[in-house]
Amino acid sequence: MNKFNPAKPAGARSVDEITGSRRLRRMRKADWSRRLVQENRLSVDDLIWPIFVVDGKNIREPIAAMPGVFRLSLDLAVKEAERAAKLGIPAIATFPNVELGLRDQTGSHILDPENVINRTTRAIKQAVPEIGIITDAALDPFTSHGHDGILRDGIIVNDQTVEQVTAAAVIQAAAGADIIAPSDMMDGRIGAIRDALDANGFQDVAIMSYATKFASAFYGPYREAVGTAGLLKGDKKTYYLDHANSDEALREAEQDLAEGADMLMVKPGLPYLDIIRRLKDEFRMPTFAYQVSGEYSMIKAAAANGWIDGDKAMLESLLAFKRAGCDGILTYFAPEVAEMLKGRHSHHFGILVQSARMDS
Repeated sequence: MNKFNPAKPAGARSVDEITGSRRLRRMRKADWSRRLVQENRLSVDDLIWPIFVVDGKNIREPIAAMPGVFRLSLDLAVKEAERAAKLGIPAIATFPNVELGLRDQTGSHILDPENVINRTTRAIKQAVPEIGIITDAALDPFTSHGHDGILRDGIIVNDQTVEQVTAAAVIQAAAGADIIAPSDMMDGRIGAIRDALDANGFQDVAIMSYATKFASAFYGPYREAVGTAGLLKGDKKTYYLDHANSDEALREAEQDLAEGADMLMVKPGLPYLDIIRRLKDEFRMPTFAYQVSGEYSMIKAAAANGWIDGDKAMLESLLAFKRAGCDGILTYFAPEVAEMLKGRHSHHFGILVQSARMDS
């Protein structure tokens, strides 16, 4: 009499028969084998640290919407740049919070060689010459209306904005900026900046294009950080990309490369991993993501509430950018991650210290 085996019904195939003996878990069985076949790794060399700077001395203002992030006066920004260099972080990106009295309709204070961004660049370059400095020539921190360009009769005027952004880029390069990263999304800005940099002897200054900057809901905490949240009139949809569009993002990137961009950036990051992948596959150029303030703050807030493991979520999110094709990431987590990696190997989520500097 045949006995019924509920674990294996009559005629059922074995797992080896189903898989053809191709058991994909074999290489996941142990830590050493998982490490052996990891496809992507994150190192300190992938990190760019955005910092916020203000006028004054010994100022370290917490930003309520971005736990763990501060507005720093020039003297403390220099100390943080020194710390970043010791951690092996290759570059920092600086953003100003400008006094309201210095802001106007055209953002003219961006053309002052002594504004806080240019003074910060000079001070950091003098103290820490080995770290890269990335500056943004967009006007929004300098305008009284919070837009990235010059506002005329309710319209952001493209060509006049390009002239001013271009002049600002040359001034920033003269202060010591290594990379100009214009985030304004005006037509023709990359070519105009490249021409001006070359004409003024700054052929070696690179351009990181915010090639695909989307009209996103994830910028809110940043606008608090630079003091534009309460100033912004209307929205930025006439110059930032529609977040529904992918082909348009490729056209923007292609145009910026034709005009002389050395690197491409996708902003925001995690909601746009598909754009990163398309840009990398299409152009094979150095490609970066900006993990913006809203992405940072969501992870921090959820971790503070005990809903997620903050460290693991942070590392997983950063590795996602590498998997999508990024060569580097602008992230407010940069010093936190660098500290975590310093002096040791960590294989969780494919993290591996690869910088020779970390061994010194």
